[in-house]
Amino acid sequence: MKPGWHAPAKGSRTGVADYAETLGAALGRIDADVHVYHIGNNKLHHDIYLQALRTPGIVVLHDAVLQHFMLGTCSREEYLAEWIHNYGVWRTHLGEELWDERAKSAVDPRYFQFPMLRRIVEASRAVIVHNPGAAGMARAHGAQRVFTIPHFYQPQTQPGASDGIAFRQRFGIDPAATLFGIFGYLRETKRVPACIAAFRKLNAVEPRTALLLAGDAVSRDLARLLETEAVHPHIYRAPHLSERDLGAAIGAVDCCLNLRYPAAGETSGIAIRLMGAGKPVIGTDNEENSAIPETAMLRVRPGIAEQAELFDHMSLVALYPGIAREVAKQAQVHIGKCHDIEIVVRQYREVICAATS
Repeated sequence: MKPGWHAPAKGSRTGVADYAETLGAALGRIDADVHVYHIGNNKLHHDIYLQALRTPGIVVLHDAVLQHFMLGTCSREEYLAEWIHNYGVWRTHLGEELWDERAKSAVDPRYFQFPMLRRIVEASRAVIVHNPGAAGMARAHGAQRVFTIPHFYQPQTQPGASDGIAFRQRFGIDPAATLFGIFGYLRETKRVPACIAAFRKLNAVEPRTALLLAGDAVSRDLARLLETEAVHPHIYRAPHLSERDLGAAIGAVDCCLNLRYPAAGETSGIAIRLMGAGKPVIGTDNEENSAIPETAMLRVRPGIAEQAELFDHMSLVALYPGIAREVAKQAQVHIGKCHDIEIVVRQYREVICAATS
């Protein structure tokens, strides 16, 4: 029988819903009696999380930091009970501090250092993650059977040159400009203000550059910040894009900015899609991206070096397009070799069968 397939409903405000729908269709019928739970770091996964505890099965951790999930779904007493279960009664004071200061949880690195995974991974028959960083977090919290399956890439009909040109025309973007893009729900960890600052510096010396911010801000604080920081003649805003518009936007951009700090063990589906489409990606130098070859992604170290290195890489893309094209070529080769959906489906089938044996 096909396994129980638990994920947020189609159209939910999370990429996990799209992932689960596409992968579930590709898996089809499986001769195994096991539940598969797709878990992310927000309230949309609350019922799925509880069901995974009641009826243990395979948990797919799309985010390996569930700290914010706990903050958003637990009472103070429930949160502290989870904290103690994960990190011991002797650290209760720190748990109380994190609860009391939770308004800072979107940007304070402390909240990403304590993933709060122990209960769910200990209860599961197997844990699937998408990258080495998430695998390390799961094992550190007691997971015994951890399988790293890369985020899938589904080859799609590539947008034609005319689609990208039309997308630029729609927003008034210079057809000759080097266009950088940030896609998906905009949140603090995507380092949007740092990207804007690096772009402003680049545009001052290389005016034929542009930046597209395609997506809605998740927090009110970031939305207010963008109302001023994103006001620039060559910064363009777009709401959450439909599938058709996203395809056109991918054709229009020359490079994707996909930073993550602090990281939560996630793999960006957008980054995988852009790389598969032959676009260079600038990402954060972290454990989550460690399986991607050095030649296939331009990396930025988090912290004090971030903005300077981001500016350097953006300058390289704008001024040396041949190098950018080579990075994109290497990325496309890697995605085809490791992330193709047929490869991922086969790995899921193997894990599902192993979990039932």
